Amino acid sequence: MSPGGLGGRNPGPAKGLDQTHDPSVGSWVESANLHRDFPLQNLPFGVFQPTTSGDRTAGPRGGIRIGDEVLDLRSLSRAGLLTGAAQTAARAAASGTLNALFTLGAAPRKELRRQVFSLLIRRAGQQHAVAPLLYPVDQTVTMLPATIGDYTDFYAGIHHATTVGALFRPDNPLLPNYKWVPIGYHGRASSIQTSGVPFLRPNGQLKSPTDPAPVYGPTRRLDFELEIGVWVGPESRQGQPISIERATEHVAGYCLLNDWSARDVQAWEYQPLGPFLSKNFATTVSAWVITPEALAPFRAPATARPAGDPDPLPYLTDRVDQHTGGLDLQLEVLLSSARMRATNVASQTISLSSARHMYWTVAQLIAHHTSGGCNLRAGDLLGSGTISGPSADGCGSLLEMTNGGRDPITLPTGETRTFLQDGDEVILRARASRPGFAPIGFGECRAVVQPAPVIAQRVEVR
Repeated sequence: MSPGGLGGRNPGPAKGLDQTHDPSVGSWVESANLHRDFPLQNLPFGVFQPTTSGDRTAGPRGGIRIGDEVLDLRSLSRAGLLTGAAQTAARAAASGTLNALFTLGAAPRKELRRQVFSLLIRRAGQQHAVAPLLYPVDQTVTMLPATIGDYTDFYAGIHHATTVGALFRPDNPLLPNYKWVPIGYHGRASSIQTSGVPFLRPNGQLKSPTDPAPVYGPTRRLDFELEIGVWVGPESRQGQPISIERATEHVAGYCLLNDWSARDVQAWEYQPLGPFLSKNFATTVSAWVITPEALAPFRAPATARPAGDPDPLPYLTDRVDQHTGGLDLQLEVLLSSARMRATNVASQTISLSSARHMYWTVAQLIAHHTSGGCNLRAGDLLGSGTISGPSADGCGSLLEMTNGGRDPITLPTGETRTFLQDGDEVILRARASRPGFAPIGFGECRAVVQPAPVIAQRVEVR
């Protein structure tokens, strides 16, 4: 492999490339070859449980996705096929959570990737030993990859911040601190669930500007938010900030994240402390942890700041991060109504965006998060904030897409939407591609909206 990339091609600022990125190498797992999301060059981690009768009682365990199969890391760690740090990493991932694997940091994870890659390539010589350790993905159930101690959601998508700000402050969309501070808030970890799990429309206090008092009932303005999630590992110590230069050492991997939002509840409750019940009812993440190693060919420069924007403060500035801190990911949002699914109408793409539109890099988010002494723990989850593009076809939420609910979108069945209705399913996708490398994806992040629970109102008897 040449310094500029495979076959002499220059992939831009990519670093950390090795044989696991070679697009010419195929796998004896035939479904992996040219797989849209999970070719041999991806190898993401996850937690799964087999649904076949003989394996259900064995419980959840860590796995690696390869094509349409899942490699059982518990069985692999017992098979005598791994050595050294790779064996340590596989044992750490053998249980029903990846927290222990995240704690180990990058070196064991990279070695496990390298040795698993060698076991799965064509003519590896170990196919007979590894094949029994694979489960068809349609005979498994995926679960949250880690036990999440804390969840922080940022606001790093500048086009989303500008468009939403303009709905409320047309003359001054961005607040004065936005270009100085990576804005974030602490969310609720207990209601995060994995892709495919439906959720209930939340109830909350609702009050329009003309109402004399709020009422309590189901949100009428339920929305999605297109985000990238960042899994943290290893941990940091309280009182010891993570420097911008070392921040990426604390990234265990990436996922898609949908931070569902009740916009009408939020409008009434958010002053003076920000979101509360409008955000804490559900967050959905994709099931597979895409490693920094898999994304190495798809690093990109940080978003260029327009002329006149302030330079980040020194604790948020690093030359390497400015050169390689971005992610070149194409993002897609699809919507499917209950009627569309009942009549076999395909999901409709309603937005196309890119992770290149993040104003702050992941390293800057981590450096700022810990700058006051806050410690991060393995398994913590960070959200990027809604990632919208600069044009109308790249909106990362219905709030933007419909101009605050004033301009409905039309579905193939003739149905219209300003905000989500019961039975709607939102699907997020992400894909990385670059000449000279095998494209990889994140899998889907999807969930169906179910009707709000009926809350009995207390009636006083006089």
